[in-house]
Amino acid sequence: MGALIGLIFGIGVLMMLTAGDAPRRRRSVNRPRIPLRLIAGSLAAAFAATLIGLVVTGVPAIAVVAGAAAAFLPRTLAAGAERRRRREQAEAWPDVVDHLASAIRAGLSLPEAVVGLSIHGPQQLREPFTAFARDYEASGRFSESLDRLKDRLADPTGDRVVEALRLARDVGGGDLGRMLRSLSAFLREDARTRAELEARQSWTVSGARLAVAAPWIVLLMMSGQRDVIARFGEPAGVLVLAVGAAACVVAYRLMRWAGRLPLEERVLA
Repeated sequence: MGALIGLIFGIGVLMMLTAGDAPRRRRSVNRPRIPLRLIAGSLAAAFAATLIGLVVTGVPAIAVVAGAAAAFLPRTLAAGAERRRRREQAEAWPDVVDHLASAIRAGLSLPEAVVGLSIHGPQQLREPFTAFARDYEASGRFSESLDRLKDRLADPTGDRVVEALRLARDVGGGDLGRMLRSLSAFLREDARTRAELEARQSWTVSGARLAVAAPWIVLLMMSGQRDVIARFGEPAGVLVLAVGAAACVVAYRLMRWAGRLPLEERVLA
């Protein structure tokens, strides 16, 4: 039991060390590098899965493998939530530009049109535009307020929209409405193309997850046969589990690498 507790502690330390290995470009400037609740969730999931695995199978090696797998569950869920947030935000940007174009046609100035997004803009982006409205009302400096808006958004599409607004403000002219309509059409086409690529990628990811989960599901189904499952507590069985777990991790990472979609860089940050 002492060795099992040591292994669980080692899993927790490993998760804390690897939780911050995500590329820096995926983090927003206003988000913590390693959220404490993510670390706590990983440790709790690892402990619970290890305990359940030990109760169900009675084999410490299998329980440790279950705990190690469960430790990555909170991070996987958080990554999925972040991807959904990015997708919803990307889908909202064409509506933002349409609102701006409508406000300009109605006779509002460009700063007034941007401030109006805090009330009439898409729900996903109202918070940063509300902060922009406060900044602009307090300082009256459009360019500096746009800089702070760009920092809050921390989004490549937002960078393009903000710089287009800055250029329109500085240069002026009567083609602002046409420029906004062209930008809206471009953003919609870009979002549609990326959605198609992500739909195709999901088949690859789902296949990788199914391939990794299949042998462990079989092992779980065998847990009722105590004489068979007990063999995994012997040195040879532990070696089989370790090699199998390593092979699953490597194969899954290779599959994800082969089917990954590159994130758009913030070239205008």
